[in-house]
Amino acid sequence: MIFRLFLLSLFVAQLALSPASFAQRIIPDDDQQLLYEIYKELVEYKTTGSEQNNTIAVEGMAAWLQAAGFPAQDIFIGGALPHKGNLVARLRGTGEKEPIILMAHIDVVEAEREDWNMDPFILNEDEDYYYGRGTLDDKAMSAIFLANLIRYKRDGVQPNRDVVVALTSDEEGGGSNGIYWLLDNQPGLIRGALAINEGGYGLLQDGEPLAVSVQVAEKIFASFRVTARNPGGHSSLPREDNAIYDLAEALLRIRDFKFPVQINDVMRVSFQRQAEINSGQRAIDLRALLESPIPQEALDRLSQEAAINAQLRTTAVATLLEGGHASNALPQSAQAIVNVRMLPGSDPQDVLRTLTEVVANPELEVEYLGGGRLSDASPLTEEVLGAIESVTNAKWPGLTVLPTMSTGATDGAKMRNAGIPTYGVSGLFVDRNDMRIHGQDERLLKTSLYDSFDFLYRLGVELASD
Repeated sequence: MIFRLFLLSLFVAQLALSPASFAQRIIPDDDQQLLYEIYKELVEYKTTGSEQNNTIAVEGMAAWLQAAGFPAQDIFIGGALPHKGNLVARLRGTGEKEPIILMAHIDVVEAEREDWNMDPFILNEDEDYYYGRGTLDDKAMSAIFLANLIRYKRDGVQPNRDVVVALTSDEEGGGSNGIYWLLDNQPGLIRGALAINEGGYGLLQDGEPLAVSVQVAEKIFASFRVTARNPGGHSSLPREDNAIYDLAEALLRIRDFKFPVQINDVMRVSFQRQAEINSGQRAIDLRALLESPIPQEALDRLSQEAAINAQLRTTAVATLLEGGHASNALPQSAQAIVNVRMLPGSDPQDVLRTLTEVVANPELEVEYLGGGRLSDASPLTEEVLGAIESVTNAKWPGLTVLPTMSTGATDGAKMRNAGIPTYGVSGLFVDRNDMRIHGQDERLLKTSLYDSFDFLYRLGVELASD
């Protein structure tokens, strides 16, 4: 606490800035140090599902706000379980407009020391990168939003609306998802005109910024189980009708099947803008996605790219497998879990019927196990997209802003379903071919962290002072 007070005291003497000066502002070293200390502390809380550290972590974050002079009534900690705390902090505005929500999650997926080249719960660094579980997903944005809330207060920002930071638990999985809990139990805390969330990153090409992506929609996951059954028998008397073989054939049919292409309005804009920043055959192919019908050769080429293919259609892939009951017995059952990522607007029952037809074996059972809640895309309004484009151009002149649909899932869908338009944008630049999210030696470029710090500061002021 003493060190935090010392850090914050360094900022008090600085003059308050008017919104017009933000575009030209360069982050002082003191601001970077503030972010670094919050980021380091947050990464080093082990907030995995197997640990009970989430509330400890948000209490640590609340201490920074208390040291910065935020009143107790503007800091909330609570959750479904005592150790699954969520932090909601508020910077009061004039109240002319509804609040904006800056949301990020503090929980992370598991990481074992023996799987990494370093301790995943220490903020490690080399000349270029910070390493550690959550350095990118999602403790960078958590630390940035918290540090920027402190900066807004210190700088005397007088927004037209409240600025609310929500740092939540269980986004990565578990039964105590923080956004669901807050919406159900403390809805007034995170109600607002719009929310800024994870899900959009800056794209690097040869180490240089190429584009800033903005998530305005996301695919929804669904799980299906395919089961083959058989009377079985002794393994010394094999037969052609074998539950494992039947299941294997069904899974190969699913592998070879492609759901029909459906390009929604979000991705039409995205593919058009991607074509503008590409060249040669790839640019031609991206433009071809806007034609009707789409030329098959272009579609075939782009479908070879996993990231593009996943944005063109619903996808299905086997992820878990189980079968047999003894090494010397013919299997009596075999089953697989097929993970499906559905396009917005899809009906799980339609997907179930499709998979049943693809399996093409009435002896096999295909079941829908459930999944996420379908959500519509957030509107591409000038208020939001215009602000993002304005701040992007001021920070990185000439960069393209790409509206996009995430192929993975975030808490943004939950907010959209609650009637709060949510946009995934971070200004965190990553190499899309080496993101390491949920993987070994997760990392984030140091320059990316501090550039995002500045970018999200400016964006917050732009949206809150509009």
